[in-house]
Amino acid sequence: MKVFVAGVGMTKFDKIGTNGLTYPQMVAEAVGNALADAGITYDQVQRAAVGYVFQPSAAGQRALYEVGMTGIPVVNVNNNCATGSTALLLAREWVQTGLADIVLAVGFEQMTKDSMSGTASGVTTIDNHIGIMVPKYGWAQAPMTAQFFGHAANEHMQRHATTVEQLASVAVKNHEHSTRNPLAQFQRPYTLAEVLADKPVHGPLTRSQCSPMSDGAAAAVLVSERFAQENAVEILAQSLVTDTSSAFDSGSMIDVVGAPMTRQAAQEVFGSAGVTVSDVDVIELHDCFSINEIITYEALGLCAEGKGGHLAESGATTYGGQWVVNPSGGLISKGHPLGATGLAQCAELTWQLRGQAGDRQVPGARLGLAHNLGLGGACVVTLYGKGMQ
Repeated sequence: MKVFVAGVGMTKFDKIGTNGLTYPQMVAEAVGNALADAGITYDQVQRAAVGYVFQPSAAGQRALYEVGMTGIPVVNVNNNCATGSTALLLAREWVQTGLADIVLAVGFEQMTKDSMSGTASGVTTIDNHIGIMVPKYGWAQAPMTAQFFGHAANEHMQRHATTVEQLASVAVKNHEHSTRNPLAQFQRPYTLAEVLADKPVHGPLTRSQCSPMSDGAAAAVLVSERFAQENAVEILAQSLVTDTSSAFDSGSMIDVVGAPMTRQAAQEVFGSAGVTVSDVDVIELHDCFSINEIITYEALGLCAEGKGGHLAESGATTYGGQWVVNPSGGLISKGHPLGATGLAQCAELTWQLRGQAGDRQVPGARLGLAHNLGLGGACVVTLYGKGMQ
């Protein structure tokens, strides 16, 4: 059974603690926008999947009480940074299997500095990742995820002669894209020199190459074909994978931060849809750090292994190139409220495929790809098509 995105909505993504909103208020805004976009009222929604990482148990119910109390099943989802796309996948499966015709997928986050501090002590969800990193590199006074990706960046530079300028060019591109997005947390361009001279975070990564802590919410209304309207966008294929032993057997930090998951999920999606990455027009991918955009280019098949740095500086992934990658500004510039990110990607690609993305519109976009990654581990790749046009 075909599944369509009938409506999307999101809040502006903001620096933590600055928007003056509670998480139920953010969810109400995003869901209200998605319902209005779909031309559907909340009492027509039959099920809801609500994703978040740092809020308490059953926060999904509390968030949706702000929208309405209709007694529908609400399932809370937590899959680290891939939470939003995991909620979307669950909602898609409900429609695809005939359990419901109209469902809601929601993601949100109200983050704090404490929630992102991270330690290497006790049992964690990323023990295997730490077990590869710490014996080789030790533990530094830097955010834990920045350490993982900083070491992956160093490894990529050593193995493939990737340069600091190529890493920084990812941030330059995505910050420039965000100047066209009024919902992005950052909306100013950076020069290559500014990115390179920015505050060091870990390894070759500077602050403007790292996604910020953000507050925000996003939502999508998914429907079966009989409820799809003219501007609905079809979910053509979707894959959720988790780590296999190959992520840790090699001792490679590039593998530890999710390249094998991305590769597998992409292969499954392209195989299911019968297309290749060359057919795709616009991509929203998980650039939590600049190096991850480069790693993801290679894992998705945009270029050969080791050539991601060259692709980043070539212009092939911005307007006028073969693909436009992260027209929203990506996580680096749009912001990264963990639970909302995957659904913000869904919103951006829906607008792009409808031709409603304003100044950041990718001309003639017909196929869009989303990549949402969570360490510890989950990766969701989703292919969208123009659908009911």
